[in-house]
Amino acid sequence: MQFRTRKRRSAPSVIIISLIDVLMVVLIFLVVSTTFKDRLPAIDLALPDSRTQDLTAAGDGPLTIQIKALPPHWEIAGKVVTTFEMERIFRARAAEKPDVTLIIQSDKAAPFGAVVTARDTARVAGITNVSAQVKLPAKR
Repeated sequence: MQFRTRKRRSAPSVIIISLIDVLMVVLIFLVVSTTFKDRLPAIDLALPDSRTQDLTAAGDGPLTIQIKALPPHWEIAGKVVTTFEMERIFRARAAEKPDVTLIIQSDKAAPFGAVVTARDTARVAGITNVSAQVKLPAKR
């Protein structure tokens, strides 16, 4: 015995145009708010194998120093430098761009003292952002 008649509900209709509009706005927001930087795997001063990347000494990018195992140890933009030249270059870049990042690319066999000298010279020159480029382990 049924006293009430059941009203059949129609299936809810999804307005596809509004859904697409909302998804496009979200997509545009994500694209605009994402930073497009080259990610460099870096940790503070580990001794990595990283002698293959290009070095930059000027411009808007980070300042990169390469430390080799055999003397002369330091190279900036492919040019061998002494500690005095290194400090002059670091001071010039720090004056040009105060938040410049120094990336240390060091051979595994490089003397630790050469790495410490480069880091200390950067601090004396006013560069506070110092990181070391590392080689990621191969996936198995």
